Amino acid sequence: MKVKLLGGGREVGRVGILLDDGAKRLLIDYGLNPGNPPSFPAASPPVDFALLSHAHLDHSGMLPWLSSRYNTKIYSTPLTKEISEVLYKDMLKIAESNGYPFPYGEHEMNISLSNFRLFDGNDVFKLNGYEIKFHPAGHIPGSVMIELKSHDILFSCDINTIETNLLHGAKPVKAKTLFIEGTYAGTEHPDRRQLEKEFIDEIEDVVRKGGKVIIPAFAVGRTQELAILLHEAGYEVWLDGMGSKIADLIIKHGNCIKSPKRLNKAMKSMNIVYSNHGRKLALKSGIVLTTSGMLNGGPVLWYIDKIKDDPKSAVFITGYQVEGTNGRMLMEKKEVNIYGVREKVDCKVKFFDFSAHAGHSQLVDFIKNVEPEKVVIFHSENPEALAQEIDAEVIIAENEKEIEI
Repeated sequence: MKVKLLGGGREVGRVGILLDDGAKRLLIDYGLNPGNPPSFPAASPPVDFALLSHAHLDHSGMLPWLSSRYNTKIYSTPLTKEISEVLYKDMLKIAESNGYPFPYGEHEMNISLSNFRLFDGNDVFKLNGYEIKFHPAGHIPGSVMIELKSHDILFSCDINTIETNLLHGAKPVKAKTLFIEGTYAGTEHPDRRQLEKEFIDEIEDVVRKGGKVIIPAFAVGRTQELAILLHEAGYEVWLDGMGSKIADLIIKHGNCIKSPKRLNKAMKSMNIVYSNHGRKLALKSGIVLTTSGMLNGGPVLWYIDKIKDDPKSAVFITGYQVEGTNGRMLMEKKEVNIYGVREKVDCKVKFFDFSAHAGHSQLVDFIKNVEPEKVVIFHSENPEALAQEIDAEVIIAENEKEIEI
């Protein structure tokens, strides 16, 4: 079988893994990087079908282009489809407001949504001679690892192996060939319980001094994870952006998370922002959990604009910031682009590593337990750090360079 990465080789994001066995072609994920402007993978040829590991746009964002162009069927979990629809609509809205040229529109999105075919995590199904099994990936609700049982290949497109408030960790699946993301190759995450304590302590410190805390968070997974943590710490929190809509979808598909009851309780305690008046009340209250997680749009910019000159206040970043995003610029330069103007930020800015990806040691342990003969590393800016610890044949995937499996 020949494999080619259309994106995601020696980079984080815009993943597309094209497989060709001589008779059929299929695609595992097909995403874009939601930067400013977005960046796209190489154009895919027609494929017999596509498999989607999860809804994040760096894995799903180009499937409307593919599916509408070739009438390609997309196989995913039900929750992944529903979250993808919300993210597609939001992405198109942002692209239009920023004047980006974009490869598809609402019509193409609707065609692709009608082409989804749905299976639950742990389901086994047959397609065009392939026997496929989904396994929970521990990354975000609805996410899966994809096992091609008929070819003894496991695709771990984004995984997390630790227990979080929201999800169980991914469990290794034996496979001869393993494709694995290396987002945090060479980087360890802090102990999760220690991190949660530090996060709450920092919030307490800012609030006690009379400051405001703005917490940018990814709408999918991170918002719900932090909502549980903040609720159980006893804080009054205002929630702005699409995180509450995503939470409703997750609770509806409660089998995808550890405890829908616990999430539901946390979400009911949130003050949801519906209007500009609500936004003012939220800011006055003091703790705001809001999208977008990479600060490239959404209500977060309004809040940062209001607190940026207040040294008592803080922006607590809780997720990976892709190169070229507002969030990365804020972390590195304490500057942010607000409504087209680059502004200095004088309030406190701190990063908390609430990653939904496995860290270096966790990746190494996962690979050892899969016991593969061949490992292909992708979705990584530092694949060599992982490669040197693997006792198997290692291939570092590069964009548009063919790999023989």
